[in-house]
Amino acid sequence: MVDYQQTLDYLFSKLPMYSRIGAAAYRADLVNTNLLTEFAGHPEQKFKSIHVAGTNGKGSTSHMLAAIFQAAGYKTGLYTSPHLHDFRERIKVNGKMIDEAFVMNFVEKIRPLADSIDPSFFEVTVIMAFDYFAQQEVDIAIVEVGLGGRLDSTNIILPELSVITNISYDHMNLLGDTLPAIAGEKAGIIKKGVPVVIGQHKPETAPVFLQKAEQENAPLTFADQQRYVTDWKYGRHTLEVEVATSPVAADVAFYTLDLAGIYQTHNLLTVLESVHLMRSKGWHLEPAVVLHALRQVKKLTGLHGRWEIIHEHPDIVLDVAHNEDGIRQLLRQIELTDHEELHIVLGMVNDKAIDKVLALLPRQASYYFTRAQIPRALPEDDLANQAGAAGLKGHAYPTVAEALQVAKAHAKSKDLVVVCGSVFVVAEV
Repeated sequence: MVDYQQTLDYLFSKLPMYSRIGAAAYRADLVNTNLLTEFAGHPEQKFKSIHVAGTNGKGSTSHMLAAIFQAAGYKTGLYTSPHLHDFRERIKVNGKMIDEAFVMNFVEKIRPLADSIDPSFFEVTVIMAFDYFAQQEVDIAIVEVGLGGRLDSTNIILPELSVITNISYDHMNLLGDTLPAIAGEKAGIIKKGVPVVIGQHKPETAPVFLQKAEQENAPLTFADQQRYVTDWKYGRHTLEVEVATSPVAADVAFYTLDLAGIYQTHNLLTVLESVHLMRSKGWHLEPAVVLHALRQVKKLTGLHGRWEIIHEHPDIVLDVAHNEDGIRQLLRQIELTDHEELHIVLGMVNDKAIDKVLALLPRQASYYFTRAQIPRALPEDDLANQAGAAGLKGHAYPTVAEALQVAKAHAKSKDLVVVCGSVFVVAEV
């Protein structure tokens, strides 16, 4: 590879990439991952980790955990996907993105094998991340699952703790079309003897997790049965949350998050239980450090796109919500905001349950239908037609930039513009 840009071109164009083309890039086994890691000298065995899966909230949860370990003085790796703006966002140590030189050298080293086994983009980037964490000698890495769990390339690690945030409908074409089936795939990250935190107890999925944990002799806790949110207050750029561990009034803690989405209350409970379990394993995570870290997750880790206000008068908000459950949470948030008219810039990918999402969206908003510049995006005219049939009114725009520009021009000072429906639409903004 002559330069970094050519290395990226190779990664993005030569390797099948799920975020770009969808299911054709998904590898339903760990064969390539095992070949790649063997070639790289099994870097996944050289650092400690926390493994985070779930339908929604796994990105926010991973970033919160990374912020806490970082603030506690641990050298902390963070692997997440997809990226919004820069490929290197996927792989960070102490909030700093992976060096371009490392990316180039790794791809150069792995390329002869890659050319012979045809791995996916994700398979290569996971091993790149693990190799980087090993080389950087991190104290711990927070590793977010890409898709599912059982057959995800990240599932070659033996973590200190497994975390599954929640289960709802997404990627049904690959993971199954019932909640227990999807839970079964996510439960694939539960390992022998490794404690596991499940964020939300649901009657349909709890038995799946309990059975798998029993098989693996893995201690299991449901985060929302250990603590509960007694009160919260939304403050535009922050969320103040009161958490109790028992019905006794004195047993309450107060947290201020710089992630203002009210759906973060669920993630906070998951994070607090994870911290509690890691503390019991000897990690020094003082309560004061946890409070301090949660106030500045974005600053410490560079997280974006979670109820993020990027403009005022009118308010323009970015949120990566893209499935039924995510959109439901987003609509709850919109109801809390003080606004006049609502404008929604919406783009989706073609393998989502689009009709389910459209049925949830408010009829009284003005819509600006668009598409991200990836092959997997649903054409804006198709989206507009389906939305029209669902009773939503708006126009189609060929680019995200144009859709946002028109929405901004139409919105009055006290209106609200929300950009959602796809990580890739948010990424373009």
